[in-house]
Amino acid sequence: MNRIMDIVKGMMIGIANIIPGVSGGTMALSMGIYDKLIGAVSNLFHDWKKSIATLFPILLGCGIGIIGFSYLIEYLLSEQTFATCMAFIGLILGGLPMLFRKLKEKQAEQGQSIGVSGVLCFVLLFALAIGMCMLDSGEEVMKTLTATPRVMIALFFIGIIASATMVVPGVSGSMVLMILGYYYGILDSITGFLNALKDFNIPVLIDKALVLIPFGIGVLLGIFLIAKLITFLFEKYGVQTYCAILGLILSSPIAIFYNTGLFGQLGQLNIFLILSGLLIAAVCGIIAYFLGEQ
Repeated sequence: MNRIMDIVKGMMIGIANIIPGVSGGTMALSMGIYDKLIGAVSNLFHDWKKSIATLFPILLGCGIGIIGFSYLIEYLLSEQTFATCMAFIGLILGGLPMLFRKLKEKQAEQGQSIGVSGVLCFVLLFALAIGMCMLDSGEEVMKTLTATPRVMIALFFIGIIASATMVVPGVSGSMVLMILGYYYGILDSITGFLNALKDFNIPVLIDKALVLIPFGIGVLLGIFLIAKLITFLFEKYGVQTYCAILGLILSSPIAIFYNTGLFGQLGQLNIFLILSGLLIAAVCGIIAYFLGEQ
């Protein structure tokens, strides 16, 4: 049963990772598996059997979520923007009780209060997340990526940068890809690869694979490197790290609304859409709370 729950939670993380403005790290926290995920990645070379056993169902779920949702993302964000955003805001905020509990546990463990340093970390990371989303000009460098040597090398480093941000709670890896101008190119490559696989179109399959493989290698390397850093921060500066994460998470609703253009559409929403959006957020919040307790 635990393995099945980990697959479900992994699916939610995978879906979150391809939504601009939504953080896969935040979703992992909301699902209650962030510490387990980071620990497994950090100890991959020390206890690889246990780490792989822990990571496999989560990564399987992530893959299912990314592949399954890649086809829906464009429709949902363009046609059902408000409802989709409210669903993810609910999922994110539903994990707050668990996060506050972990902060209290860390305070008791380290014998520290939040103090000035904790407040400062909260404010700085809240402001950083808001500032990052406002850097997005909405212009893409490329909507279709071709497997040239220059693009493949660039995608390797883009993968490292994006994966590092995917692991950090409150920071959206897909938003960073959008800022760098590669979001739609990567999304197009994923759906193009799946379509080529379905049609058994070997030339297109090879071209899309050559785009996705260097990006994937960069993602794996970036996750491993940032997991080491996160582990160090939790051990040495646990209270301040949780305060910083809270700042990032509480900025997420603003980042989501900004990146999807909802701020400019709020005046056009009728009372039915608003109430249904709030209901969706509440239901998703309860789901996230339940999953975080499992």
